[in-house]
Amino acid sequence: MGGRVEPFRAIAISQLARALEAGGRPVVHMEFGQPSTPAPAAALAAVREGLDQPPPGYWESVPLRARIARHYRDAYGVDVDPAQVILTCGASPALLLAMLSRFEAGDRIAFARPGYIAYRNTAIAARLQPLEIGCGPESRYQLTAAAIAALDPAPAGVILASPANPTGTIIEPEELRAIADVCRARGIVLLSDEIYHGLHYTQPAHSILQYAPDAMVVNSYSKYYSMVDWRLGWLLVPPSHVDTARAYAGNLFLTPPSPSQQAALVAMDCVDELEGHRATYARNRQLLLDALPGLGLERIAPPDGAFYVWADVAHLTDDSLGLCRRILEDTGVALAPGVDFDPVDGHHFIRFSFAPATVHVEEALRRLRPWFAAQPRVR
Repeated sequence: MGGRVEPFRAIAISQLARALEAGGRPVVHMEFGQPSTPAPAAALAAVREGLDQPPPGYWESVPLRARIARHYRDAYGVDVDPAQVILTCGASPALLLAMLSRFEAGDRIAFARPGYIAYRNTAIAARLQPLEIGCGPESRYQLTAAAIAALDPAPAGVILASPANPTGTIIEPEELRAIADVCRARGIVLLSDEIYHGLHYTQPAHSILQYAPDAMVVNSYSKYYSMVDWRLGWLLVPPSHVDTARAYAGNLFLTPPSPSQQAALVAMDCVDELEGHRATYARNRQLLLDALPGLGLERIAPPDGAFYVWADVAHLTDDSLGLCRRILEDTGVALAPGVDFDPVDGHHFIRFSFAPATVHVEEALRRLRPWFAAQPRVR
């Protein structure tokens, strides 16, 4: 049992962008979901102070785990034991930890297509079978309870993402409840990627724990907390699974960096600063929603959260990677090819990230308007 892990093609776009920059070309980076804002100022100050103290070594912060548990009570009304929280070096190890510790080789894991490329590739690396369920505008590019109920045989697990990457769509609470009910009835393990929680524009996202207390949850400080470089996340597991998951975590990953944990504890209470970041993303989102129809990009997913717009470019190409290369070379704007997120239909989609500073989003649109106006339609 095995498989080939495909490359993340947006990285190739980013490498080309860096090469252009090295040659003197100014580039606007919209290819990654990477906040342009720094970690909160108070968190940075706490780390500077902590660096003068003796290092704690291999360490998992008990206060931080307790603060994360309190976050679930405050934000979602869910009681979580701090022992259920396993700190990791970002969400990517948390995802791998969940798959390795909860499933057996050969198990099928279902998730939406389009979806984050690492769901597919991490499942393959863990010797699991990815089962991608094509989801279109009729379901807002999200899995539904009906789609999961129709799977025969039932998969061992289902991955949800709300808000989702690359679409930014949020699953309605009623649908989340229905999904939880179907998975409970069919013995399907639920794994919820909640890395974009906090970044919402139409309605707050609900946690799957409100409907399935035995679900696993992946989250990170990279997005809402603007701590990409700090590489800190967590996996929340049900009480019955804590010992198994901790055994895997201890052997594979040990503990995340101590300064990152110290910063995160402070960052979680920097609400005003973090909400200011979200207001910036909201302005950037509106800039794109206002401008994209004028570029001929009228078929987009509704970006309820995260910081992405998923746009259909079928009228221009059936090669989204080639299109992104041309856009970058001609305009200096780096975008993500849809084929990363959907190997079937993603050839005619691209993803815009509106995580950059507002002035950069405005500059990108200034460059893109004449370029798109000059493109011939292919269908």
